[in-house]
Amino acid sequence: MTDVTPGPLQGLKVVELGQLIAGPFAAKTLADFGADVVKIEPPPKNGQGGGDPLRGWRLVKNGTSVWWQVQSRNKRSVALDLRQPEAQDIVRKLAAEADVLIENFRPGAMEDWGLGPDVLLALNPGLIMLSVSGYGQTGPYRDRPGFGVVAEAMGGLRHLSGEPGRVPVRVGVSIGDTLASLHGVIGILLALQHRHATVSPQHPKGQGQVVDVALFEAVFNCMESLLPEYSAFGAVRGPAGSALPGIAPSNAYTCADGCHVLIAGNGDSIFRRLMACIGRDDLGAAPDMQNNAGRVARVGEIDAAIGAWASRLTADEVLRALEAAEVPSGKIYTVADIAADPHYAARGMLQSVRMDDGSDVLVPGFVPRLSASPGRHRRNAPALGQDTEAVLREVGLTDAQIAALRERGVVA
Repeated sequence: MTDVTPGPLQGLKVVELGQLIAGPFAAKTLADFGADVVKIEPPPKNGQGGGDPLRGWRLVKNGTSVWWQVQSRNKRSVALDLRQPEAQDIVRKLAAEADVLIENFRPGAMEDWGLGPDVLLALNPGLIMLSVSGYGQTGPYRDRPGFGVVAEAMGGLRHLSGEPGRVPVRVGVSIGDTLASLHGVIGILLALQHRHATVSPQHPKGQGQVVDVALFEAVFNCMESLLPEYSAFGAVRGPAGSALPGIAPSNAYTCADGCHVLIAGNGDSIFRRLMACIGRDDLGAAPDMQNNAGRVARVGEIDAAIGAWASRLTADEVLRALEAAEVPSGKIYTVADIAADPHYAARGMLQSVRMDDGSDVLVPGFVPRLSASPGRHRRNAPALGQDTEAVLREVGLTDAQIAALRERGVVA
């Protein structure tokens, strides 16, 4: 499946050296909007394995994870053994012509391969280099191995997840990695703007720079009022289950059919409409319930009233009543609900992709939505090393040189 419609990032050359989630998700986002992303992957060893480990993660179809079709769409794959000096030289050739290079290895790995910022920015002063790591490129923890789940814990998120008094729970997706990826994309776009603003005779492409994203900082950046509340009041926020602490009412309620519905009646006028809807005008009219502080003081009573009402109705009945009352609410979706939802379909969030074996698979659509230059599916996720020869020719290698590198296992 190929779409040649240009995107807003058409002409942007990106080299991706990362693996798994944080770096590749950032590169995927750029590729969705037109960037030419060359993904470097390790070749097979003795004819076995090779490639980004994500190719084999979770559910696999015909030898490849279906997750791969999301994470690596619109990219090109080059199989290079970065431990080999010849492969490192190829990366330097690619970086010399690239706009962006993305890596998410442990700090120091790129320097060990002769691919650190000092080397690459000397070759290409306009290069923007995104480095994603657990703890950042500086500081006392920089050399620690860092994964997204650990960053979620250090960033403050894991402590808030789950029910009070119980073991904190994982969010359910790799949210730490994804938050770091999105911060990385923001950093790249900011650096591109800086590069554009610094074009001069001395810097014909503008000035490049390093974008240093730490997973724990990306999580911490989303922790809202956590730190100022501690600083000002000594308050240590803890888990609150399905409720929104300090804001009432906003919680999940069990319906008669066993489904759960989220109800957010925490605006002053919304609360009064909600109480009228559930037959509790007495609560809606109570003087101390007319602002959030008063409602928080009696949140247990409010939740009990809403819960009693919801328990007598099915989820659909609850949602219809709340929609008529203009109270924000929604069912807690499973992926089956998502796949069947007409609004998801109308917004283009359910993209059908024809895989190489002729079968179709649904993948998420493109976010954010741009009216004039939206993201597009231009090509399927590549097979390992699918574009090696084409990319190596683009940086000036001959067929004989490519064959010699393949013979020595440097490329595949």
